[in-house]
Amino acid sequence: MIRLLVSVRDPHEALVAARGGADFIDLKEPGQGALGGLPVPVIERVVAALRGAGSTLPVSATIGDVPMAELASILDRVAAVGATGVDYVKVGIERAPGAREVLLALARCGRPVVPVFIADRGLDEALVAQALALGFPGVMADTADKLAGSLFDVAPVATLQRFVRQAREAGAMVGLAGALRTTDAPRLAELDPDFAGFRSAVCAGPRSGDLDAGRLAALVAAMRAAQAVPG
Repeated sequence: MIRLLVSVRDPHEALVAARGGADFIDLKEPGQGALGGLPVPVIERVVAALRGAGSTLPVSATIGDVPMAELASILDRVAAVGATGVDYVKVGIERAPGAREVLLALARCGRPVVPVFIADRGLDEALVAQALALGFPGVMADTADKLAGSLFDVAPVATLQRFVRQAREAGAMVGLAGALRTTDAPRLAELDPDFAGFRSAVCAGPRSGDLDAGRLAALVAAMRAAQAVPG
């Protein structure tokens, strides 16, 4: 079954997501860009709230949107976020000069990093292959411009199929995200990633608004129904 990753911004949202059927809690600030990072003290409070409530769900957190040219800043943020007790640190990887050096440095940083490949300008299969060869625990595809539509509007299905297959063949987790909607459940079921990430679909208003328990319940039901279809 595809695990449901839900992005949250504070302890309250994290507990709503955990109790509402999320399989994976992702920490980010949606008002600060595609991979907007939360302040380290907030990440610590969210982790403490989840563990204090008895949740054993895996938790990831983003470091924020940092250009590939700012390697030192990327590594500093990875170290700070990784020290909060999260299970995975997500780092956006742009199709830009410096990306290869960033991946090499992240692989040596000693933290469980999940590279998130930004698909708006296309997925670089060679760059993805490099990440998989470096042994990261997982990889994701996401979008930067959430107003341009969902991941399915940005990347051809064949490209996403190859991305999932590359990761599977390397034995790594693979996730898809990017303004995904509840109506994308059947297409996600066909691609069958290990997890699918959502924020927009579980907010009553814009993705920078509050998480809505009713929309989360509808998403959980849609994902389960899509995966229950024979064939």
